[in-house]
Amino acid sequence: MPRELEVLLVDDNPSDAELTIHSLRRDKLANRIHVAEDGAQALDFVFCRGSFDDRSFCEPPGVILLDLKLPKVSGLEVLRAIRADERTRAIPIVILTSSAEQRDLIEGYRLGANAYIQKPVDFDEFRKVVHQIGTFWLVANQPPPVEMFGP
Repeated sequence: MPRELEVLLVDDNPSDAELTIHSLRRDKLANRIHVAEDGAQALDFVFCRGSFDDRSFCEPPGVILLDLKLPKVSGLEVLRAIRADERTRAIPIVILTSSAEQRDLIEGYRLGANAYIQKPVDFDEFRKVVHQIGTFWLVANQPPPVEMFGP
């Protein structure tokens, strides 16, 4: 039985989040989309704590779309924390950010990002990029087996 495809979208820009959600739903690429508006909320979601303590590590998101410029905890710190924990290390993380900074690109990959994509400014291009991300990570990609995630 295939598992439901869930996306964790970590973005504090409501317009970008809305467009991303619209694109994923329009193309029927994800069953569930959860939005975290800051890095602290994203970590609570991933680590099944706080208001997300009813979640299970055995049901990780199919992909995390992670902005870098976030309130409370930066995207790079979120990435660092997820990759440092055996229970969450295998979750695919795509950095989807407006940052064109070379140091962000280098640090993102150094910390274990699976992909780094600069958000297009153009509406149609943004939608196409989200479609491509969703098609690859949620349809074409073979996700890690549930056994890789902790109890």
